[in-house]
Amino acid sequence: MKVTLSLLIPYLLCLLLVFIFQRKILYFPQTLSIEEQKQLAQELQLKLWPTEDDNYLALISNKNLGQSKGTAIVFHGNAGSTNGRVYFRDALEKLGYRVILAEYPGYGAKTGTPSEKTILEEATRTVQQAIDDFGGPVFLWGESLGTGVVASLASRQQFSVKGIALISPYDSLVNVAQYHYWFLLPKLLLLDRFNSTKNLQHFTGKVAVIMAGNDEVVPNSSTLKLFNSLQAPKKIWTFSDAEHNTLPFAPENSWWREVMTFLD
Repeated sequence: MKVTLSLLIPYLLCLLLVFIFQRKILYFPQTLSIEEQKQLAQELQLKLWPTEDDNYLALISNKNLGQSKGTAIVFHGNAGSTNGRVYFRDALEKLGYRVILAEYPGYGAKTGTPSEKTILEEATRTVQQAIDDFGGPVFLWGESLGTGVVASLASRQQFSVKGIALISPYDSLVNVAQYHYWFLLPKLLLLDRFNSTKNLQHFTGKVAVIMAGNDEVVPNSSTLKLFNSLQAPKKIWTFSDAEHNTLPFAPENSWWREVMTFLD
């Protein structure tokens, strides 16, 4: 009995600590002052949008793009910030699309604390602001954690989304956590669940999925479970030798055009 308690009590304390600090474990934001963010954006030929203070929603090109084929709104992964996702701008602007690099609460110079609720609230505002400012069509791009954001947005009825591109997507964040950390009981304890399978079950726009064949973060089984559940027109691009952070994001790679041709 004493041996059992000596093992059980530390385990329960560990679960309690993980539960309390789970969002510190999930979200890894790059944080900057508003002055640092403006300076960095300028160096990257971007600007804060739609405001120049810490209430900004995203970064967009500071060039006058003129006419565009539509607007691609990008939701990034759990680490860093939009400042490290310029490859989306470089690739998609060349194809004729306006690119909005959406930011999360608590990332970059934005105020707030990241959670599923706060991220989705800001993401909804971002998409609606893009439609108000630029019209359609709208395409949503998600990367890793951001695929769950895109899936939730696509399930909403207040705005029209023509197509979505999901890079390293998962069926649900709970299942990814269960794959890696089953001993921490994520099915019971995880607060932010991002259930993409459920959110996309009625989506009718086109869905492009990009998968790294050696993804060590999001298991291929999770990605394929989501892909196989989709009822919408869909297509998958698999890079068999790539890992989670080594997908071929160079703007000259042909798959960018292939994806946008499929979605548009």
